[in-house]
Amino acid sequence: MVSDIKQAPESPAGESGTDNPAVPSDAKNTGAGHPVPEHTDAHALNLPWLIERTRIWTRRALILALRVSRLVVTGLRHFRPGIRYLWRALLRRWRRSLEFRTVSMTLLLSIASFAVVGAYLSNQIANNLFQERLKQAESESRYYVKQVQDTFDGSQANDQSSVITLVYDTLKAVEGNGSVIQRRYVFEAMPEQTKPRNRWVESRASDQLTVRVIPPALRKAVQESGKDQYWASTEFPVGDQDHPGIAVGNKVTFNGTVYELYLLYDLDTAQQTLDEIQNVLWAGGAALVLMIGGIAWYVTRNVVSPVSHAAVVSEKLAAGQLQERMVVKGEDEVARLGASFNHMAASLQEQITQLATLSQMQQRFVSDVSHELRTPLTTVRMAAEVLYDARDDFDPINKRSAELLYNQVERFQSLLSDLLEISRFDAGAAVLDAEPTDIFQVVSHVIDGASPVAAEYGSEVRLTSRHKRIIVEMDARRIDRILRNLLLNAVEHGEGRPVHVSVAANHDAVAVSVRDFGIGMTAAEAARVFDRFWRADPARARTTGGSGLGLSIAAEDTKLHNGWLQAWGHKGSGSNFRLTLPLKKGGTIGKSPLQLEPVDIRLPGAASERQMLVLDAGEGAPEQDSATQDSVMPAPSEGTTSPARNLAEEDDAGTGGGATP
Repeated sequence: MVSDIKQAPESPAGESGTDNPAVPSDAKNTGAGHPVPEHTDAHALNLPWLIERTRIWTRRALILALRVSRLVVTGLRHFRPGIRYLWRALLRRWRRSLEFRTVSMTLLLSIASFAVVGAYLSNQIANNLFQERLKQAESESRYYVKQVQDTFDGSQANDQSSVITLVYDTLKAVEGNGSVIQRRYVFEAMPEQTKPRNRWVESRASDQLTVRVIPPALRKAVQESGKDQYWASTEFPVGDQDHPGIAVGNKVTFNGTVYELYLLYDLDTAQQTLDEIQNVLWAGGAALVLMIGGIAWYVTRNVVSPVSHAAVVSEKLAAGQLQERMVVKGEDEVARLGASFNHMAASLQEQITQLATLSQMQQRFVSDVSHELRTPLTTVRMAAEVLYDARDDFDPINKRSAELLYNQVERFQSLLSDLLEISRFDAGAAVLDAEPTDIFQVVSHVIDGASPVAAEYGSEVRLTSRHKRIIVEMDARRIDRILRNLLLNAVEHGEGRPVHVSVAANHDAVAVSVRDFGIGMTAAEAARVFDRFWRADPARARTTGGSGLGLSIAAEDTKLHNGWLQAWGHKGSGSNFRLTLPLKKGGTIGKSPLQLEPVDIRLPGAASERQMLVLDAGEGAPEQDSATQDSVMPAPSEGTTSPARNLAEEDDAGTGGGATP
């Protein structure tokens, strides 16, 4: 058998004759083949007018083409952003909506499944229809070819007219009876046959067909075979359309001449049946997919809607709307989930309300007590000052008592001031009074104020900076309080070693770090360093009169400035506190000009394993230092200010915005 071949019918040979259009009646042809008008003068008069009209129409065509191209370009410019916006909206919807994602996946999987099943069913139906029609065609072809051969073998025709009539009648009977042609034929003498002489029939075909509709592979197989029967798929014209069909080829002999006889069976009816079946399959599949999508949407909505509602209620609870609750319907798992959620929300609301009430009571109590203690404390302080001034007239025991009373009253006064300040922060009454100020003035004032304590401990305070002036919009009183707390803590815990104060600035921020080389901090201590009333060593004496609220107040002051207050420490290697402020009020900080982890120490392990507390989550890894200048400022005597002398050291800040070299 010949493999299944589809051979498109070749275009018939062109008809003889010329394709040139008719020449106008008023023109005659010259020897060169060009028409020459009879009225040359009239044509010459119209030539400028034709040229002008051609130029005008050409210009109009160019203008129209330019406008169309501009419209196309404008459409593309608006079309691409629209497609991009639609794609991003779909992706955003896909990420955020479980219902959309579930329904979309169900539809896609349903379409893919139906496409596979539909393609398989369509292929099987088409194959079965074709095989059934092929068996019928082969059986009928054997029968009719045998009849044709028997007719030719029993023929007594010996003249041209009778031979032609016999062949025509025999092949006409092959087409079938009735007005509808059941099968078509192509009757063609095999080429290169020179032996027979009386061959009056070369070729014949029904319905104006030619041998070109027969696939070449089928003809070759029939020509090279004996009495075998071959078939192939083909297409042949019927009217003004091409119909699919099956061509079955055999050999017959007549008067010593071998002929190729091809019977063509029209499969257009089978193709129409297959098309109708495929249309039904696709229409049913589309309806089934829509039904599956609707079912998936309904089921998913019933399941996802309570979850979405729970998410909305959770967001409102997180925003502080503690009265929000879920709507519970039914007794199923979702209803039990909603009831449990509402019970949890009610319990949280009750606890949060209790805690908020307790916190307000505590804040009010601290504020009221602090205000109420101011008047008696003032009286006690005045009495303590009188006794302290007259202590030289007392005996040693009373003298010591007067000194202790005076010192403790001073500490009490400091603690009361800190409590009042914390009360203002808790009540939200703290206001930032920012003004452009040179930060070196504040740093120098803090160093001067801490110099007596530094001299008492034997610590040397060193100021390191490559700048001489840095203007910052800040509340100088609060920044002074922050740096004073940091410096006094460094002196107290520095074990008599030097304390380094570094100042640097970049284009959007200024940083001040206070580095000591004392006892340092562990990871647990660094995690609580800014807690209220917390002390690393509760047994350690407070010789500087601290209240335990200094770093807490410093953290609150830093938040008012929209800045960073960060701490680093390692046991036995000292600590480093870094204050970073924006140069402008309300500005943001991208990177601190100073490194948090000191460059003079290299600890084992990764940076994440070291004892470091970063109070701002936006702060990245420690930055690298670069060269700066160092001003060594020894602790002067009380009430004096020592000039600074410049020495070269390392610091990473360049001359950023707001800093004047």
